[in-house]
Amino acid sequence: MKLQLVSSLVGFILCLSGWCRADQPADLSRGMPLVFSEDFSMGVSRWNTTDDSNWSLRKEGDNQVFGLNRRISEYQPKVRSPHNIAMIKDIELTDFVIVYRVKSTKDTGNHRDCCTFFGYQDSEHFYYVHLGAKPDPASGQIMIVNGEPRRPLTENQKTVPWDDGWHTVMIVRDSQAGTIEVYFDDLQTPHMKAVDKTFGKGRLGIGSFDDMNDFDDIRIYGS
Repeated sequence: MKLQLVSSLVGFILCLSGWCRADQPADLSRGMPLVFSEDFSMGVSRWNTTDDSNWSLRKEGDNQVFGLNRRISEYQPKVRSPHNIAMIKDIELTDFVIVYRVKSTKDTGNHRDCCTFFGYQDSEHFYYVHLGAKPDPASGQIMIVNGEPRRPLTENQKTVPWDDGWHTVMIVRDSQAGTIEVYFDDLQTPHMKAVDKTFGKGRLGIGSFDDMNDFDDIRIYGS
């Protein structure tokens, strides 16, 4: 009962903050408690990155956002996988909902993207969602990195309508069912989904394969 009240209160606060729309349910928690909240107003001490020089904390009006300031990174992974990663410190989850706002800050064409990382074991073993503008086997898919170059778990054909505005991304992981659901703006209908049980508990993060984005208002519900 207490957790339900907390989830309802968080949903109410998100609505007051402008998160709720006709296509967004007020309660995003899926019955799990809020375990992480970040608006970057207190800095980035809860994060570590693959290349600190690529990331900046900056003002956007009265708001503070965390984002990528260049595409090329000094970080070169051992296997083909994203270059620009910011991971949350000291949080590992098995089941979760992560929801955040993101703005693409550079139009790079068909592979213009942002990425969400989860089930992260180490730099060669993790899942990530690649929200590329135009889908192909290397773009716009749910990916797995398992000791070899990334490969898609999906055959998604839906485009991602990137522009210069803010968008909302949500990822839902159910480890028992093995499901991974990805939402973009419409938080009631999945943009794509997959089933895989390779990785369980792991770290979570945000970033891009090799593009530029700003991130804000990150919420994670989990267990």
